[in-house]
Amino acid sequence: MTGIDDRVLDERREENRRADEPGQHRPATGPGLTWQDLLDTDTHEVPAFLRDQRPYRNGDADISKDRYLSRAWHELEKERLWSRVWQLACREEQLPAVGDYLVYDIADQSYVIVRTAPGELKAYPNACLHRGRRLKTYDGRCSEIRCPFHGFAWHLDGTLKGIPAEWDFPHLDDRRDELTLPAVRVDTWAGFVFLNPDPDAEPLHEFLGDLPAHFERWHLEDRFLQAHVAKIVRCNWKVAMEAFAEGYHVSATHPQGTVYVMDPGSQIDIYGSFARQISPSGVPSPLITWEASQEDILRGMLDVREGEPLPVELEPGQTAREAMARAARTRWRPVLGDRVEELCDAELVDHFNYTVFPNIHPWGGFNRIVYRFRPNGDDHETSIFEVMYVTPFAGERPAPATVRSLGADDRWTDAPELDSLGMVLDQDTFNMEQVQKGLKILRRDGVTVSRYQEAIVRWRQDLLDEWVGR
Repeated sequence: MTGIDDRVLDERREENRRADEPGQHRPATGPGLTWQDLLDTDTHEVPAFLRDQRPYRNGDADISKDRYLSRAWHELEKERLWSRVWQLACREEQLPAVGDYLVYDIADQSYVIVRTAPGELKAYPNACLHRGRRLKTYDGRCSEIRCPFHGFAWHLDGTLKGIPAEWDFPHLDDRRDELTLPAVRVDTWAGFVFLNPDPDAEPLHEFLGDLPAHFERWHLEDRFLQAHVAKIVRCNWKVAMEAFAEGYHVSATHPQGTVYVMDPGSQIDIYGSFARQISPSGVPSPLITWEASQEDILRGMLDVREGEPLPVELEPGQTAREAMARAARTRWRPVLGDRVEELCDAELVDHFNYTVFPNIHPWGGFNRIVYRFRPNGDDHETSIFEVMYVTPFAGERPAPATVRSLGADDRWTDAPELDSLGMVLDQDTFNMEQVQKGLKILRRDGVTVSRYQEAIVRWRQDLLDEWVGR
């Protein structure tokens, strides 16, 4: 079904069985096909960076459950992580005109990001320098930054504009330089706006490393924010995020996906401040106990029931994977033109789940998903899980979506803009909240992760050691 000779397949299975020995090139990904095997059958040229393999090995020790439960650990994250790390705040298109501003909250801190001039953004701590009142409580547009409490006002560039009853503040005459709003660092990548409260932090491009090179083919800067849904979930932000750091859970949590997602053959790569998990699509999991036909696989990929007509034709001798790649080229041709022929099948059908430390997942290829995970205010046992769709477009840029907020008791399927993803996220969220409860019951000091499939979980925890724990 994959276009690979049975003899070759048997050889590669044997290679996989031996792969975990020291010095072996192929990482151990299970007894079946690997993603690299599927790339060998691609109908288009595969770019070199997709052939790269960076497995991660850094011990087998358990991860302390205190990292998810402890208030003390949360306080350390506030002090040593959120105050010093580059973090995604918004999309550039959300601030198109001078005076547009957006409020970004993280733990107990808040920042106002404002378009101060064409091509220029600034971010300020969201607090009045007079009596400390939050300057902005919602997103919008302004010609000045004025405190709603007493009316202290600043120009968009942060310089002081005016003090009501200024005669009553003679003691500030020689201290006016202290009344400039203190800016924090802002930079952009791929249409996203990042901020960093640490004035001594490395530049964003150094922090991201090779990530922009991976994404340059996919032009995220030329997309628009089609959907943005934020939901409160009853678990620590790391519990939520780690539910999307591995495909090991698919067969148990998302059994409907096993007919077309070969998660045991996923490839895990670690690159400094970012990592990726690439899960093959259009190929059944080796864990299913029945033989799926190409039509079965295609129906699973399209979420079409047995007996209903398929919107994508399966040509004689064609695999479901090839049919979906062909359909994707047809879909994106009006937007991308002939550039669709430069993209390999994998870029159009597979699940490219990139992770950027500490808390975002921008998906690669032509999957539109971006995830962000944050503490829910200063509560370390709940979090805000956000889903964004950044979508290619033709012609004039559409207006960005406004955020839809869901409470802890709402379902993802209450957001119709997420389409079928909502059902999948409801399955995941059910697990997250039960993990948070279970960790309090667990009569062990830590949790265990697998060596390969859950390597991104360990990598992130290792980085948290460097930023927070040490």
